[in-house]
Parts: sequence; structure tokens; C-alpha cells
Amino acid sequence: MDCILTVNVGSATLKFALFQANKGLAKICSGDIKDHLLRPKKLLAWIRSNHPNVNIKIIGHRVVHGGKDFTRPTLITKTILKRLKKLIPLAPLHMPQEIGFIEKMLQDLPKIPQVACFDTSFHRTQPRLATLFAIPRKYIEKDGIIRYGFHGLSYEYIAHELSKLAKKTREGRVVIAHLGNGASLCAMRNGKSVATSMGFTALDGLMMGSRCGNIDPGIIIYLMEEKGLSAKEVEKMLYKESGLLGISGISNDIKKLLASKDPKAKEAIDLFCYRAVREIGALIAVLGGIDSLVFTGGIGEHAAAVRKKICKQLAWLGLTIDCHKNKHNTLTITTPKSKIKAYVIPTNEELMIAKHAFKLLFLL
Repeated sequence: MDCILTVNVGSATLKFALFQANKGLAKICSGDIKDHLLRPKKLLAWIRSNHPNVNIKIIGHRVVHGGKDFTRPTLITKTILKRLKKLIPLAPLHMPQEIGFIEKMLQDLPKIPQVACFDTSFHRTQPRLATLFAIPRKYIEKDGIIRYGFHGLSYEYIAHELSKLAKKTREGRVVIAHLGNGASLCAMRNGKSVATSMGFTALDGLMMGSRCGNIDPGIIIYLMEEKGLSAKEVEKMLYKESGLLGISGISNDIKKLLASKDPKAKEAIDLFCYRAVREIGALIAVLGGIDSLVFTGGIGEHAAAVRKKICKQLAWLGLTIDCHKNKHNTLTITTPKSKIKAYVIPTNEELMIAKHAFKLLFLL
């Protein structure tokens, strides 16, 4: 059976999935591996042991950052790999592991074509003004310091799913809240990204599990000049010691925080929701209104209490949720009288990677 293998290497785990290489792209299996530094041959050996009839035709990789040059799925060669390595400083939490695994894949499985699918690509439809920082132009033009945005594969999938609900839903003014350990928002019109909360790196925007999100840059200067923190120490703090973990002092796991009676856990959740509401308001302003709000990602799909807090603070929009539907994570969580629709749509980045790989397979 001809198949497509998708690989999503995170900072601590590796997610993989097998899809039939046909128009249906039926999923055969999927899994998570904690030891993401394993050799690809071991992963392939597991697949062949459990699915002996599988013939992998192409491998699709999720790559967090594509920089200015990579705007679409790209066949990976040694030359492309060298260019990807130069992007590692732009996403230090993800790119080293992703590039390292791809490099091993090319070494161990040189005859199988492999494609990089970039989380930044979906946002390249944004108008120029939405991508600019107010810094000296030389850093924008020469060094590519612009707002890229992330979670693009997730947003692309949600855009496809919205078109199944109704054409006008996808073409309307939509804000998608991808809430998880990594969290961001996307303002979408006509199924295209027009603005997003994340910027040059995946550190910007919303408060996250262990990442700070939007922060006064003067704080970084203060920590380095007055507290003597090194660049590496600041990086560790911003990426791994902040967010829900930093504010609560307990955990970055929303389930643990919701179950905790510690007032610091409650404050962490309240701040997470406040920051989401504030950023949603900014994107509504960019869109000139809102027709639909979509929740996705681990928190967005499963944490009904978080959705309730966010929607309650957006009641001024005429948004009213059905508590029973919200509690059970149904597709539509708003009441019939609500002026805007709110949806809960599970994301599927692996399927989007498989779709891109499938298209590329027929161009080889």
C-alpha cells in the first residue's frame, strides 16, 4: 500500500501519522514518541513491523519557520537543508530538533523524497503593513525582521473546515484562537490570513504555557543591564519559565491549574483569558467586525472553562454561549440568538502536511 508519512517534531515529542497516498488520504495510524532524537530507521522499523504492507512514497515534515524565502511546501535537498539551518535562531525552541531529525532522515532514507511544510506560509497573504515592525528599515529589508506568524498549518486546516460549514462562514470575518502550550490568534477574511498575534518568532502575542507572549522590550534591557542576565538566561526565561508556568509557579498544564485551589493558579488562568480577549479585540478592529470565532488547539478544543471566560468577556459583541454545548465541546457552542457564531474545531496539522506532500508527489 502506497502511503505518506507525516512527521511533526516538537521540543519534547515526535508526532507521526501514516496516510494512504490517494485522494481520500485515509489515516492508517498515528502516534507520539517521547524520544524524538531516535534515528528515523527505528521509526521506519516500527512502521514496517506493525504495518508490513506499507510502502512510503513521500515524507512530509512540519517546519516552524520558513523565513522570507520559503512560502510554500518545498522538496528538501542538501542545499535546502543548509538554508533551513540558517533559520534556527528564529525559532530556537523548535527548529534545532526539526532540522536535526530531517538531517537524519535524509541520511537514513535518501531514496524517499521529503517535503518541508512551513507554519509561516499561510500568513504570507497578509498586507505589508501587518508584517512591519517600527524599527530601522535596514533590519527589515536586509535581515528580514518582519512579522511572520505561526501555526499556519493549523489555520489552513480550520479554513478548509469552515468551508464545509458554509461558504459565507469561510469568506466572512473570522478570528481563530489556536490555544495550547503554544498559543496564537489569526484574523481571516475570505479564507486568507490578514493579521496574526505572533510575530518574528513564536514568542510574541498571547500568553502561552511557558512563553511570555507580548512583552515590553524594555524589560529585557532591564534584566540584562540591571540584573545581569545573559542573553541565554533571558531566552530561557522567556521561552521556558514564563506564561502559565511563570505566573502560577505550579505548571504549564491547564488541566492542573483548573483543578488547583491555589489563587496563583486562578490568576494565571485569568491572565491567559484576559490576554486572549485583548488580542481578539485588536484583530476584530483589523477586520472591521467579526462574524465567527473559532477555538482550536489543545486548550481551545478541551478547556470549556477557558472558552467560557473568554466568551463572557466578549459578550459586548452579542456573543452568547450555550453552557451545555460548551461543556461538551460541540461544534457550535453559541445560542441561536447569538449575533456571532463560536465554534470548537479540532485541528489536524498532520492531514494538511499529507495534503501538501500528496500534491508534491505528483510533480516529481
